[in-house]
Amino acid sequence: MRPDAPAAGSGPGDAPPPAPRDSCGPIAMIGGGRMALALAEGFCRTGRTTGDRVTVCDPDAVARERLAAAVPGVRFVSTPAAAAAAARIVFLAVKPQQATEACRDARLGLRADTTIVSIVAGLTTDSLGALLGSQRIIRVMPNTPCLVGQGVSAWSATPEVPAADRHEIVRLLASVGHVHEVDESLMDAVTGLSGSGPGFVARFVEALTAGGVAAGLPPSLALSLAVQTVAGTGALLERTGEEPAVVRGRVTSPGGTTLAGLALMDARGVPEAITAAVVAAAARARELGAAPRHATA
Repeated sequence: MRPDAPAAGSGPGDAPPPAPRDSCGPIAMIGGGRMALALAEGFCRTGRTTGDRVTVCDPDAVARERLAAAVPGVRFVSTPAAAAAAARIVFLAVKPQQATEACRDARLGLRADTTIVSIVAGLTTDSLGALLGSQRIIRVMPNTPCLVGQGVSAWSATPEVPAADRHEIVRLLASVGHVHEVDESLMDAVTGLSGSGPGFVARFVEALTAGGVAAGLPPSLALSLAVQTVAGTGALLERTGEEPAVVRGRVTSPGGTTLAGLALMDARGVPEAITAAVVAAAARARELGAAPRHATA
């Protein structure tokens, strides 16, 4: 099996146009789901690349349509091998259950100087290397706020990845949010916290909104207040550098309203439930990564 030409409707199959000034080279993405969309749109929105320099392989027509609408000019190909052959920086953005098949096909299109950037939850660089036949791998856990330039990404790289490629990936990720280099042993914990965290925070916003409505607010106003309260508190913590407990203490007066609410949250085990949710998500990341590892044995 060899890399194929761009799928019908994707535009000409020739090389991408020259890169705009201060942008990266061509990028390929194997998988075009929500996270790939957030990254591709974010990279284009911030000028790190343009849609006609992004090549995507995804069998789902809905995902392709969503990408085409959000990233004008994006090029589509029909196999992972074709995507891998289209760029020197290739993002692997499939579900863990799809990783083995995607990697084995992508391997057919990899060049010697290709660097794979994996955002697959739980899948280690050792497992990826066995599947891909290459050790030039950067493992990244981004999150969906990358779509609005407020994401946070943690990354680790194998020793085989050149410094120039590390620098380029950090520049890409920094264009859509904060970036942290971590030891790979921490990546599942990162997945549980910041990778899954937007879902936890959104659930908290839902609950805040429901509380506002139960207290008498119109739903739209309750949602707006909840969203801005969460966003503002996060900005306050980031800009001041203060511990969350200090910020919490400032609005918690003896016998006051905040104390009444916090006492109920503590009594119902809310803090413990949130902590357990992060641990459960991290554990699930490890489980998801185990299946492809077994497939390489």
